Amino acid sequence: MGDLLLVRHGETEWSLSGRHTGSTDVPLTDNGREHARRLAPLIARHHIAAAFVSPMSRARETAQLAGIGGARVDADLSEWDYGGYEGITTVEIHRERPDWFLFTDGVTAGPPEHPGESPEQVGARAERMLAKIDAALAESEGSVVVVSHGHFLRVLTARRLGLTAQSGALFQLGTGTMSRLSTEHRRHVVAGWNVRPDAYCSHGPLTPAGEAPEQR
Repeated sequence: MGDLLLVRHGETEWSLSGRHTGSTDVPLTDNGREHARRLAPLIARHHIAAAFVSPMSRARETAQLAGIGGARVDADLSEWDYGGYEGITTVEIHRERPDWFLFTDGVTAGPPEHPGESPEQVGARAERMLAKIDAALAESEGSVVVVSHGHFLRVLTARRLGLTAQSGALFQLGTGTMSRLSTEHRRHVVAGWNVRPDAYCSHGPLTPAGEAPEQR
C-alpha cells in the first residue's frame, strides 16, 4: 500500500493573525503562494495515484501551485466548523473562557448554516475521508495526497493512527507543509511530519514550519 501525503494549505492573512478560519474563504498571501510552489519538488518525488482537495480556494490554489493535478474536491476535507468562534483568535476566546481548548471543548454554536462541530463530529468526518483514501490506495500502487487544513488534518492523522480525535492536539502542523503517513509491519506510522523543502525564497526568509499561530 502506498503512503498518505498530507498537505496543509499555504499562509493566509487569517492564519498569520491566528484567527480561526473554517468556512470563511480567505485567499493565500503572496508568501503562502510561494510556500505552495516550493512544495512541488517534494511532492514530485512520489508517484501520486489519487489526489483530494478541500473546496476552499486556499486549498485548491495550494494544490495547483504545488503541481497536484486532477485533485477531486471533497467537502469532507473542509476545516473544522468553528461555529461562533469563526474569525476569532484563541486569545480573544480565553478572555471569556480561560481554560478553553478546541480539541476537548469544541466550539460555541454558530448560525444555522455553520452551527459548529464537536471533536467527535470532526473525527467522524475524518473516518469517512479515510475510507475514500483507502479505496483509492487499494486501486493503485501509488500514494494518495490530500490538501486540506491544519486542525482537520491533525484529527485525520490521529484517527489514522488509531487515536481519538482529541489526540489531534499532539500534531502541530504549519502552513505550506507536507507530512507523510506510511505503514510499518502493517501498522500506520508517521514517516515524515511538518516538512517544508526550502526555508527561503527570493524575497527573504519564509515563516518556519510550526511557528504560525495555533488557530486556522
